[in-house]
Order: sequence, then structure tokens, then C-alpha cells
Amino acid sequence: MGWRLWKARLGALFQLDDSPWRTALALAIGVFLSFTPFWGVQTLMALLLATAFRLNRAVTVTGTWLNLPWFAPFVYAGAVKLGALMLPDLSGLAGLSAYLLVGSTTLGLAAGLLTWVIAFCLMRARRHRRRTGDDADQSPNAA
Repeated sequence: MGWRLWKARLGALFQLDDSPWRTALALAIGVFLSFTPFWGVQTLMALLLATAFRLNRAVTVTGTWLNLPWFAPFVYAGAVKLGALMLPDLSGLAGLSAYLLVGSTTLGLAAGLLTWVIAFCLMRARRHRRRTGDDADQSPNAA
């Protein structure tokens, strides 16, 4: 997927009718869920949470898909290390699972919060530019 296609798809997020706050929240919840170790049900969880909180389901699922599979080994290895730092010494599979759950939840919260801040600021700035007529995308010479 090329840069122009990514830019067009992310630009579509900025043009939604929902408020920037709600759209950023939907994206942030999706990003949080992408860090959970519940492979196979992350998209379903995103749809359920988006429906429950009346958020845009497409944006929430998009956030879930931002954490790509080839990043997973690094994310989960970091999550286990972080969980091991946060919890007492545990052993066995139960200890490893606890480390993974606590670490991935912590990383997911941090990534979700960062996503919300960035998305909210970008969407609010873009809406402000559109209202004042300073948006370069609206100029006749824009490609």
C-alpha cells in the first residue's frame, strides 16, 4: 500500500461527521485493542465496543488493524518484559500469561492515549483550517 493510498484513507477519517473527540476516541479504542493478546477476536471486540459506546465502527476497526502482524513479536516481547517489571516474580505459564496481559494492557493504554491526542489534534486543526478557508486541499490547484 503506497503513501498516497494511506494518506487518502486517513484523510477520509478526518472528514467524518462525528466530532473530532469521538472519532479520535474510536481510533484510540481500536489501537488499544490491537495491543491485546486476544488474536482472532480483536476485530469482534472492536465492533462490540464501538456498538456499545455508539462510536464509528469503521474507525474503531481501522485502529485495531493499525498494529500489523509483523510487529506482534516485538510488541508482545516488550509487553512480557514490561509485565515482568510491573509484577512480582511469577513462574510457569500462568506467570507468563499474567506478564503478557499486564504488559500488553499497559502498552495498549499508552498507545491508545497517544493515538487519541495525535488524532484529535490533527482532526481539530484540519476542521479549523476548513472553516477559515486555509486548507490547501480546497485550492483549485490541489492534486
